[in-house]
Amino acid sequence: MVNFAVYTFAMNKCDQCIVRQLSSLKALNKEEVVKLANSKTTYKIKKGEAIFEEGAITNGVFCIKDGVGKLSKLSANGKDQIIKLVKSGELLGQRSMISNEPANLSAKAIADMEVCFIPKSEIIHFFNNNNQFSLNLMQSVCEDLKESENDKIALVQKTVKQRLAETLLHLQAEFGENPDKTLKIQLTREEMGSLIGTTTEGCIRLLSEFNKLDLIELAGKKIILKNVKALKKLAEQL
Repeated sequence: MVNFAVYTFAMNKCDQCIVRQLSSLKALNKEEVVKLANSKTTYKIKKGEAIFEEGAITNGVFCIKDGVGKLSKLSANGKDQIIKLVKSGELLGQRSMISNEPANLSAKAIADMEVCFIPKSEIIHFFNNNNQFSLNLMQSVCEDLKESENDKIALVQKTVKQRLAETLLHLQAEFGENPDKTLKIQLTREEMGSLIGTTTEGCIRLLSEFNKLDLIELAGKKIILKNVKALKKLAEQL
């Protein structure tokens, strides 16, 4: 894990935190929330910086309070393959902590992030003493595994065009739009290509094709979805 400067303790804000509301931490009682607040450390992570690297021993979980990050794996040719995008309300490092293994993915910021770290000792304490928390945590890990399996199936069964359409729709649904209708999250063409399983050049060609078909509009590096209905039809095509 990269050592970032701690910028706030925010001990009295855990109860209202979006991470607690949306994750397995919602099962914690008031006493446990106080214990959580006293044990956590909050960091600011700049765009491009790592939260943790593949192979690292994390010794806890990371709660995303704000910002957007990517989970990626280093391929045999030395390139990062993006597995998933993550946002506020999500926990990172749960599976490797439970299995007592090094992280099998790297986590990096795509946009500036605010992340809280909770030590393993505290998570294990909650796990052993709060049945609902332990159930929620295991369900969360199972959901991550299911999502990973679905992604692998999509990689085999869907064309690159379908995966691009699906990804653009996902970016709109999960991260929203700016007032000018451009997608709020702005990925590089390399990141987009990695996410859909193609080269940077292949991604650029497909985006240009989508633009010509009037499915999207390219505003510099930004993207506007012009025909959501057609994109959904393409994404769901068998």
